[in-house]
Amino acid sequence: MKKILVPTDFSAHAEYALKVAAQIARKNNGEIFLLHMLELPALASDGIGESNAVGSSTDLPEVMFFMEKTRERFEEFVNKPYLAGINVVEAIQFEKTFEGIIGHSKKHNIDLIVMGSHGASGFQEMFIGSNTEKVVRTSDVPVLVIKKEEDNFNPQKFVFASDFSDEIKKPFAKVVEFANSFETELHLVSINTPNNFKSTHAAEKTIQNFASQFEIKNGYTSHIYNDVNIEKGVLHFANSINADLIGMSTHGRQGLAHFFNGSVSEDLVNHAVRPVITFRI
Repeated sequence: MKKILVPTDFSAHAEYALKVAAQIARKNNGEIFLLHMLELPALASDGIGESNAVGSSTDLPEVMFFMEKTRERFEEFVNKPYLAGINVVEAIQFEKTFEGIIGHSKKHNIDLIVMGSHGASGFQEMFIGSNTEKVVRTSDVPVLVIKKEEDNFNPQKFVFASDFSDEIKKPFAKVVEFANSFETELHLVSINTPNNFKSTHAAEKTIQNFASQFEIKNGYTSHIYNDVNIEKGVLHFANSINADLIGMSTHGRQGLAHFFNGSVSEDLVNHAVRPVITFRI
C-alpha cells in the first residue's frame, strides 16, 4: 500500500486519519495524497478542477481567498512532526466531496483511502448519511475509517467477519496483504444469526477451506459467534478479544437495493469505536 489518500477538512477527526496514514506510509515506504474539497457556488466553481488548473474562474476574489486559506492550512499540516520524511502530495479540488474523493482515487491509482469519521445516528444517519459512508460503499480500493486518535497504529488483533463464500476471495487477497504488512494476528469470524444459522462444524470447515487458499504470514484463528444480527455480532466479538481493527467486505449497493438491504459495513463505520477497514467485492 504505497499510495494513500487522505481527504481532509482540517478537523480533529481528519487529523486522526492523517496520523494513521503517516504511520502506514512510513511502514510501507509510501506517500500520502492529501486532498481538500472546496464546494463553492456554481458560478465560482464552474470549470475548475484541481488547484493547478488555470481558468478565468480562479481569478474571482472569493475563489482566490478560499484557495489561499486552504494553502495556509496545508502548510500547517505538512509541517507536522509525524509527517517528517514522508512525501505528501497536496491537492485542492472544486467538486462535491464524495465525487471528488472517488475521482482522485482513480486518477492517482490509490491503494488505500484513510478517512476520519465521528459517526452518525438517528435521522442524521438515515436521511443525510456521510461522505465517509458513501466512499465506503463505492470505493474500489480499501477504506480505513478512524474514529479517534491512534498514536501507535499497529493492529495486532485484526478481526475479519465474513461468510467466506467464493465472491469474497478477491477482496480477501487485500485483507491478507494488509495483515501481512503489519504481521498481525488475523481472527476470521463467522456470525451466526437466528435467520442464518450454520453449525459450528460446518462454519469452521468453510473458514478452513477458504483460508487454506491464501498465504497468511502469521496464520489465523477461526471463530463462530452467535448474536441477534451480524453488526452486533461483529462488534461484540471484537470487544470480547479487544481487537485493534475490524474488517469487512461491502457489496457497494446503490439506490433502492441499498435502502432496503442496508449495509453492515456502513453500520459498523457509524457505530464502531475501533478502526474499521472495508474491502469492496
